[in-house]
Amino acid sequence: MKKLIPSYVRVPLIFALVMGAMEYFIDSGDKPAFIEYPMVALFLGVFLFLLVAIEIVVSAVDKVTYHLLSEEQKKQLEEAQSLPFTESAFYQGIMKKLTRSKEIEEEHDVMLDHDYDGIKELDNVLPPWWVNLFYLTIIFAFVYLVRFHIFNDYDQASEFETEMAIAKAEVEKYKLTAPDLMDKEKVTLLTDATALAEGKSIFEAKCVACHKADGGGSIGPNLTDNHWILGGGIKNVFNTIMEGGREGKGMVPWKTEIKPSDIQKVASYVLSLQGTNPKEGKAPEGDVWVDENATKTETIKDTTVTDTTKTEIVAVVK
Repeated sequence: MKKLIPSYVRVPLIFALVMGAMEYFIDSGDKPAFIEYPMVALFLGVFLFLLVAIEIVVSAVDKVTYHLLSEEQKKQLEEAQSLPFTESAFYQGIMKKLTRSKEIEEEHDVMLDHDYDGIKELDNVLPPWWVNLFYLTIIFAFVYLVRFHIFNDYDQASEFETEMAIAKAEVEKYKLTAPDLMDKEKVTLLTDATALAEGKSIFEAKCVACHKADGGGSIGPNLTDNHWILGGGIKNVFNTIMEGGREGKGMVPWKTEIKPSDIQKVASYVLSLQGTNPKEGKAPEGDVWVDENATKTETIKDTTVTDTTKTEIVAVVK
């Protein structure tokens, strides 16, 4: 007999629906449910096998039954199967069960005895579209009940937290490549404790593998002396962290992982390590760097200079 949906479509469709439902309702983390839970895969395999076996048996029974029909019965069956779906007995039967509505020609069957000045009342059911919509709401309510009250899926609070976390991650990702936040020309040395603490936190997370926690250097150079390979000062250190060190053997560029404003904090923290002289610090590398834009005192008019004043002047010159 002719099927409304062929078996080669029906079987994979049912299998996909069952698999999708299990994947949805079973919390398996990042892995698919049939990998995280092998018993699920076994169940689906047995289910698919049973579906295929049933289809084979039903198809064989249909063929035997068809051959047992008389020629007139075969003709009637073929005529019924050739009708459009909306005119088929299957469709008409379903619609009748769902709506139980009466056609205009059958209104006398649902006419009530009430008569108000010639106005009569029909005891008819609601329109088919309304009834179908009502059944859909029942199905939706059942699915909602199973999902949120039996399997305890996410609630509004967890959904809000998830959406906020996603939004925050997207904002942070945007800030990594957002233009005009900070660059070599705009960067300035930060000295406040909060910024340096944040810079230290990032340094300990990203830089200690090559420079040690105290900045004394291991694979990378010592950051506590006054020797610099690519130049010292906030602008040079910021640019080195942002763009990376020497090609082929220097530090990788961090601009894709650390946003520019945080690189400014790291660079400021690195410069705060100057002169700390950690134990087992690495030997100096590069050249002594002197800031050419630093203020220098060329003439001191006061000839009476105390030892303390001499110290302060020397510090300014350096």
